[in-house]
Amino acid sequence: MIQRIQSIYLLVVFLLLGVVSNLVSLWTVNNNVSQTLLDLLKGEEILLKTVTISYYMGSLLALLAIFLFKNRQLQFVLGRVNILINLFLVGALIYLSLNLPGETVVSEKGIGMFLPVVAILFLVLANKAIKKDEDLVKSVDRLR
Repeated sequence: MIQRIQSIYLLVVFLLLGVVSNLVSLWTVNNNVSQTLLDLLKGEEILLKTVTISYYMGSLLALLAIFLFKNRQLQFVLGRVNILINLFLVGALIYLSLNLPGETVVSEKGIGMFLPVVAILFLVLANKAIKKDEDLVKSVDRLR
């Protein structure tokens, strides 16, 4: 059933990582050039491309998990994998922010750097709701 609360949490994760991350700035370098996720994909550094692909992979995993509502255990596992992807994103973004070019002038960190943290929060809430549903189904099966 798509109208469950975990589906809404997963939809929020999909929108955060897939849509909002393309619209907001990750950081602004010293010449007031705002870096978005699509700008990272155009870069030549492999870590920048990996970060971009990880954003999109997390987004697609959340979308896939929404439609796996009949297989709650797989949905739960996909949620955990997505949490690991977002933890990698947090680490990679922290590393990139510490190594931004032109740090003699302080660069501004954008809201896009905090999207994986918010996504992790919603994924934990979704996994908690999936676990609650699974426990409810198991308790009903015991009564039969």
